[in-house]
Amino acid sequence: MKLLVLSEHDVERMLTFPECIAVMEDALSALARGEVHQPLRSIVRPADSPGFLGLMPAYRGGARPAWGLKEICLFPGNPARGLDTHLGAVILHSGETGEPLAIMNASAITAIRTAAVSALATKLLAREDASTLAIIGAGVQGHSHMKAIPVVREIREIRICSRTRAHADALARQASNARAVDSVHEAVRGADIIVTATSSKEPVVRREWIGAGIHINAVGSSVASSRELDSTTMAAASLFVDRRESTINESGDYLMAVRDGAITEDAIRAEIGDVLIGRARGRIAEDEITLFKSLGIAIEDLASAQFLYDKARATGAGSWVDF
Repeated sequence: MKLLVLSEHDVERMLTFPECIAVMEDALSALARGEVHQPLRSIVRPADSPGFLGLMPAYRGGARPAWGLKEICLFPGNPARGLDTHLGAVILHSGETGEPLAIMNASAITAIRTAAVSALATKLLAREDASTLAIIGAGVQGHSHMKAIPVVREIREIRICSRTRAHADALARQASNARAVDSVHEAVRGADIIVTATSSKEPVVRREWIGAGIHINAVGSSVASSRELDSTTMAAASLFVDRRESTINESGDYLMAVRDGAITEDAIRAEIGDVLIGRARGRIAEDEITLFKSLGIAIEDLASAQFLYDKARATGAGSWVDF
């Protein structure tokens, strides 16, 4: 049996943002049509560990069935070591025989597909004339989103804010239309699109700082104990998600706003897939605040792995090893 192995560099070279946005559109549409079986992620969190292990399985049926599993360790302290917070592997299995087909670097897939889904949500929900992008957080996801969002909107100005000004400066130097700013308030004031990609446990964006008609991609918080948006912002926005079940079980932004009484449990307007297949509407007014709460789900990793496997077979990329 030959097993495909794709390194971080392989994934970054082979999975472009325009390609990945199209792959995510197909995957989330399949999810909305009921073609995907995807349990909630499992978390292993020992009391004496500085991080935890997440297991994200999925099955996709259809003409080319496949199983996927992302196993990933999340260590919040890793950026101080010069490492990604998310480290692990995506394993692809045949849906016909169960044999393992590939193992791929999960950090690279996660970085690219997360930003691609935000770009897809931006394509569906942001105003057509949106041109100013504010990015809060200058880590891996800040970097990925700075590349992904301009694929779907003509971005003329990018403002970047980070807890560490040097990180914001370094990211801003990678785009001619980007600049670092000193505060979140300065970054989001008058912006058309906001990306929050932080590790904060408390809100970094407040309602009084943002205007009408804005679109927000809330990316950083993926556990029930953390949030990036205050409850007033959650209440003011039309809420779209990647998956309802994940949001009501795992999203601190949603759960804390419900706890505060700012929103009700039925506040989610739609999943992105529902908008894609025409089951739900996206933005309905120019002055509407739209919010995509991203958690990252296993079908996104499985779809990315299938795409990469096909591309590697066609081009001879990666390493093929006996297994």
